[in-house]
Amino acid sequence: MKRDTVTRIIFCLPFLLPLVLFWIVPLFLSLGISFTDWDYISPTMQNVGFENYQDLLTDSNFTKALWNTLYFALGTILPTILLGFLLALLFEKKFLGSGLFRTVLFSPWITPAVAVSLVWSWIYDPEKGLANYVLSLLHIAPLEWLQSSKTAMFGVILFTIWKSLGWTFLFYVGALSRVPASLQEAAQIDGAGYFNRIWHITLVYISPTTFFLFITNMVQSIQVYDQIQIMTQGGPSGSTTTLLYLFYKKSFQNFQMGPANAVAIIILMIIVVLTLLSNLASRKIVHYE
Repeated sequence: MKRDTVTRIIFCLPFLLPLVLFWIVPLFLSLGISFTDWDYISPTMQNVGFENYQDLLTDSNFTKALWNTLYFALGTILPTILLGFLLALLFEKKFLGSGLFRTVLFSPWITPAVAVSLVWSWIYDPEKGLANYVLSLLHIAPLEWLQSSKTAMFGVILFTIWKSLGWTFLFYVGALSRVPASLQEAAQIDGAGYFNRIWHITLVYISPTTFFLFITNMVQSIQVYDQIQIMTQGGPSGSTTTLLYLFYKKSFQNFQMGPANAVAIIILMIIVVLTLLSNLASRKIVHYE
């Protein structure tokens, strides 16, 4: 038994070492720095205890970034999952050109975020952008999009849904293919309608995929950065500054590494707590069913 244990540890070492060096060690270093006043340049740092965390809790910029992150998460997670599922139902059965449609839907996900963010910035141009041109065809008043604090986050949310939709769609296509056809046929023979079969059979069988997509989209939403940096730089007036972008500003613009790492630790804590709550809720739903 001991020899088997040693053998297993040896085989796991190539995978454990990168995990320890590039995740666990930096995590504890970040935790330690969050209790200091390090300015990223000085060779020395002073321990300030929980002062950085206390300052964050009373900082209006942190409160606003926390709200913006929540707004962004709520605006992207549910629409992305719902639209991905509906598209998967639409393209569940293969037809002429279905492979091309799937490729087109998935292409935004594999396209570099920087490139498509720039393209969407041009689309959102208030004067010459495609978005306001489409609105004019529908006889809707033009919007300022990224130029206004009232619509900037909405514009970023629309872009994020568009980019994430194909990835969610493909996961659901795979999940739908694993739903037993015999069970669907039996339910149909018993008189169950299309929507009843979706509600009582399809959604139950694909619930693990839905839970996985919810968790991954939630983590990505809390850690959103690329499109914020390219499209708005956190503006206008901080209306699109999220927690991760606030970390970037505090660390690499203001050189406040102590408060910045405190923000990073809070982000980690939020992700862990939400993941645990989601896991608990998922278990209760499965047990109820």
